[in-house]
Amino acid sequence: MNAKVRRQLKARKRRIAERLERAERCGTDQPAMAASNIQYEIADRTRAINAGGIGAAHLLVKRLGLDEAINERLDLLKVNLPYHESDHILNIAYNLPAGNSRLEHLELLRNDEGYLDALGASRIPDPTTAGDFCRRFDEGRIDTLQEVFNEARLKVWSQQPAAFFDVAFIDIDGTAVETTGECKQGMDVNYKNQWGYMVATASLANTGEPLFVVNRPGNRPSHEQAAAYLDRSVALCRRAGFRQIRLRGDTDFSQTEHLDRWTRAIAP
Repeated sequence: MNAKVRRQLKARKRRIAERLERAERCGTDQPAMAASNIQYEIADRTRAINAGGIGAAHLLVKRLGLDEAINERLDLLKVNLPYHESDHILNIAYNLPAGNSRLEHLELLRNDEGYLDALGASRIPDPTTAGDFCRRFDEGRIDTLQEVFNEARLKVWSQQPAAFFDVAFIDIDGTAVETTGECKQGMDVNYKNQWGYMVATASLANTGEPLFVVNRPGNRPSHEQAAAYLDRSVALCRRAGFRQIRLRGDTDFSQTEHLDRWTRAIAP
């Protein structure tokens, strides 16, 4: 951030603080929102977007080499016409912080000139193309993608202060996710009589980052497959350099056959 932009931001914060500090000491006969002649103008050179942080997120992706790693490790596309694997994955990932929740909302972004310019893209995949890309994944490729994310995560953690590595708290939990589709692959009825999935998530509680996520039918118990992902989470934190590791979960995850091994694995 250059000095000019820094001064502009400080001036804006100061003006806002002054406006908020001015308090009416007596009653008024007009509401606070009293504009009556609002005009809109379209600038030729300057365009604004509501997802202003997308540019910063994409710069972080480039600095970490995450896009290159995705393209090297995943082989989902035979020909890049014109999109690479990273284009598809980042397109879906950016859809959420841009304020959207469904693949169909990608159509809004691909018609937003400011958004495309912020990413330096001439175009992005449409919802139909994104859906076709998602169907190319199998369990092995999903695991590969999670490993790619975690390799980038290690680079971010390496820049943290020494105190960050005192202790890692790894949380494990299962979440019932209801869905409205009755023909989706792998879904089933859970204990709440809801159609959907039982998703297990191993996360680093220190930062709230999901380390591993596994999707299972809705009728499966919370602890199923959890031990394998806890093992992988411990190994990841060991690679990062955490001096102590603590595993946390409810009683459903206290699997006797694994407790002694976990105690040895997380011992400082």
